[in-house]
Amino acid sequence: MHSRRWLVVLSAATWLVPRVSTVAQNQDPPSAPPPAAGTPSGTTPPAATPANRTGTSSSQRKYSHANDFLIRGTVFTDQALAFPFAQLRIRRTTEKKFRWQSSTNSRGEFAVRVPQGLEYEMVVHAKGFADQRKTIDAKNGLSEGQLIFRMEPAAGGKK
Repeated sequence: MHSRRWLVVLSAATWLVPRVSTVAQNQDPPSAPPPAAGTPSGTTPPAATPANRTGTSSSQRKYSHANDFLIRGTVFTDQALAFPFAQLRIRRTTEKKFRWQSSTNSRGEFAVRVPQGLEYEMVVHAKGFADQRKTIDAKNGLSEGQLIFRMEPAAGGKK
């Protein structure tokens, strides 16, 4: 009997908790509190603006992909079939360390965003196949580049 009372208490407690609702996009946001004394009617005091709130500095520095360069492409086997789940690594041509990694999808396709204005090297790796490398020029003012890789069996290796 004791356990049933506990269950009833939990049910009542969770039912009485006020639910948080979100404002739908097509509805007007809740009205703002009345302006403080000494502020003109219809203006918001400086302390209530989002730029002056504490803890919102990270939302002001959101990264925009508007200036990114999109590298898209497909990886094929030596028999011209789609190559699923091949590993992709991308680096700037001036650096030794690879900064971006991805893999092809089930149809051998990939898409990776990188900053514009530089040259990049992409390396495709798959077990039993020789690595394929290509250079991508992201300095030409275009917003995307298309690459196609055809994997070749590794010398002396089995697939």
